[in-house]
Amino acid sequence: MKKVLILGGGFAGVQTAIELQKSRKFDVTLVSDRDYLFVYPISIWVPVHKKEFDDVKIPLAKIQKKYGFRLIIDKVTGIKAAENEVICQSQTFLYDYLVVAFGADKMRPKGVENTFTICGKPEQTLELRNRLDTLIEKGSGKIAIGFGGNPKDKSAVRGGPAFELIFNIHHYLKKKGLRNKFELTMFAPMEEPGARMGKNAMKAVQKMFAQQKIQKRFGIKISEFQEDGVLFEDGTKLDSDLIMFIAAGMGSSILKNSDLPLSEAGFAKINDFNQVSDFPNVFAIGDAAAYEGPAWTAKQGHIAEVMGRNAAHNIIELEKGTNNYKGYQEHLNILCVMDMGNGAAFVYRDDKKEIMIPMPLYGHWMKQLWGIYTKWVKLGMIPRLPGM
Repeated sequence: MKKVLILGGGFAGVQTAIELQKSRKFDVTLVSDRDYLFVYPISIWVPVHKKEFDDVKIPLAKIQKKYGFRLIIDKVTGIKAAENEVICQSQTFLYDYLVVAFGADKMRPKGVENTFTICGKPEQTLELRNRLDTLIEKGSGKIAIGFGGNPKDKSAVRGGPAFELIFNIHHYLKKKGLRNKFELTMFAPMEEPGARMGKNAMKAVQKMFAQQKIQKRFGIKISEFQEDGVLFEDGTKLDSDLIMFIAAGMGSSILKNSDLPLSEAGFAKINDFNQVSDFPNVFAIGDAAAYEGPAWTAKQGHIAEVMGRNAAHNIIELEKGTNNYKGYQEHLNILCVMDMGNGAAFVYRDDKKEIMIPMPLYGHWMKQLWGIYTKWVKLGMIPRLPGM
């Protein structure tokens, strides 16, 4: 049997492993540097104690046991695609097909070590929760929440979780009777952060900022993070006792230590079928890949899963000798349920339409149910619903 090596235990890599193993046509190995899949979309609730850290994890061993692919916990250090070889800390692998799904690194603006995040290493979510707990025990403070961009790849921005977190913190403080003791500010270097969601969504978000007395600092580039605030290039400073910042993505250092062709931002160059340029037996999916699409294109988990399913399908078709391949570009869209702690909003955008539907309390319940659904699907307890 041909060997397929999948690098990365996130949504993209796990989905590829599941789909390929179902075919029973390949020797499938998944390599991950941690032993669990972290469900980032529901990690927004860890800092506000609606979820425990373990509630947001799915052990890879349980997924592996259900589907039967091989699981290796190791750290990838280099790729020699011309030699069909992947180098890890503990061993070296040879492959017939390679799927690169280990995500991206984060940009590191000056002083970023003075910030906390919910979109970095999973453990950092706990660090943020502990810092927020300390501030709440104090009884008052200033909280700044923001995100940055990558001018070399605008699809590598993660703004949605920042919006969700600031609304959840607002709701959390309000329940504790402390909201009037805290100053909440959202910041971003873009003039209209979140504009890729669409005009209707942005109008609704701006209205909620006003209603919930959340301050804004938009359209000014960040020059440095300090222990007590954010410095901007215009010389102003946003004082803060706690800074949550989601840095934009950039190409992984692993890709730099490879012979794969990379974009200006360091992501693997791919065609519509997720094949890496010049290497038809190598696929890059999820955050590791350089997306091509409309200006509003964003890297999201559901697109990563589409890429994973497509990569598995295309590998199977390659082995059959057909050209019945599936592309990712027709599936590009913005899709999220933006949670607010006591409600949510359904946001959808593609080339033809922009939708924003407010969902009071039931929207929050729907996102919670999605988290349960995701776990059950990944563990093979229920089938995946069409389109999800």
